[in-house]
Amino acid sequence: MTRTAYINARLIDPATNLDAPGGLLVEDGKIADVGPRLFNDAKPANADIVDCKGQALAPGLIDLRVFTGEPGAEHRETLASAGESAAAGGVTSFAMMPVTDPVIDDAALVDFIKRRAAANAKVNVYPCAALTQGLKGTQMAELGLLQEAGAVAFTDADRTIASTLIMRRCLTYAANFDALVIAHAEDPALASVGHMNEGAFAARMGVGGIPAAAEAIVVERDMRLVELTGARYHLGQVSTAAALEIIAKAKARGLPVTCAVSAHHLVLNEQDIGEYKTFAKVSPALRSEEDRKAMVEGVRAGTIDAIVSSHDPQAPETKRLPFAQAAYGAVGLETLLPAALSLHHEAGVSLIDILRRLTLEPAKLLRMSAGRLAKGAPADLVLFDPGAPRKIDPIEFRSRSKNSPFKGRLMQGRVSRTIVAGTTVFSAV
Repeated sequence: MTRTAYINARLIDPATNLDAPGGLLVEDGKIADVGPRLFNDAKPANADIVDCKGQALAPGLIDLRVFTGEPGAEHRETLASAGESAAAGGVTSFAMMPVTDPVIDDAALVDFIKRRAAANAKVNVYPCAALTQGLKGTQMAELGLLQEAGAVAFTDADRTIASTLIMRRCLTYAANFDALVIAHAEDPALASVGHMNEGAFAARMGVGGIPAAAEAIVVERDMRLVELTGARYHLGQVSTAAALEIIAKAKARGLPVTCAVSAHHLVLNEQDIGEYKTFAKVSPALRSEEDRKAMVEGVRAGTIDAIVSSHDPQAPETKRLPFAQAAYGAVGLETLLPAALSLHHEAGVSLIDILRRLTLEPAKLLRMSAGRLAKGAPADLVLFDPGAPRKIDPIEFRSRSKNSPFKGRLMQGRVSRTIVAGTTVFSAV
């Protein structure tokens, strides 16, 4: 039996609202004991000792939105490199989007991803399967077979199902399996003419705009469909105050809806595109400062359930192009924690509330036993210094791609150690 004792830690557990000095004992990959007074008097026998030196010890981060390049575009990201990047960012589990080549719309591909990830990734990888065949939005995928194979949710990732009829069918069928549907909300016709948020700034830049209404229109439609079908619905990324208001009203009516926001939509706004910075070209687009502030307040109030990296690695040849031609997407696994912590340092959101949306709530959505510091729970942990200053340099990233909109930005928060099933998979020392 392997035993590791973490002493002199600042324990933070959103599940119990614990934020206190203490210790934690790991035995055979699970948490054997944890508490504010643990190891205060004596160190445990027959255990490896890790002195946390007062740093925060929390459940490992769970990221609900990660794109990889494998299979089909391994030059952008492999499961192994995504695992390295996740571990360096304190992420112990992530949900993988089905935007691969071939698309994950077949049970055999779900099984392939699970086996491939288990053999190569340092962290837990949970495959999401396509909601429609080929992500084309025209024919529903075999949801039952995909769920049996191990798909944790169904999504067309960064594509909206334009047909209301097809979306209704998908939600109805998903409800029969109590499956989670992760949606992207952006009216395809309204979005097709733009490349950034519609407004005065886009007009000055001479770039076609995507109106905020493109998101709200789809969210409003989908809330009606959820009411009709009773399906579990999760908005993969919310970026506008209008859409967030619709979600809040749906929750107040008791509908089974949740939503997430990306770290870059919490920190950046349309002005950060600056002189046509394509690394800040993401989908949905970076919005106005008013929308960004609404996202921060959504986290504070609990309307937003999760914070995601929306990690989407892109090769240089697809990013170093004129803005209208450049690909959407930004890497984010290694900046998820410091970006989220900016809400604590700059907006006064409590640290435990931020971690709740990075650990406990994502775990609940995927119905995982992780995301908490509790006896018997998986020993998936992150040790970090929430106040450590750092300057973001993508050259240091473990990801194969470096397309970060945070390049050169000063942040606070540094991961010291990441533990998966009791084993250290990343150490800054």
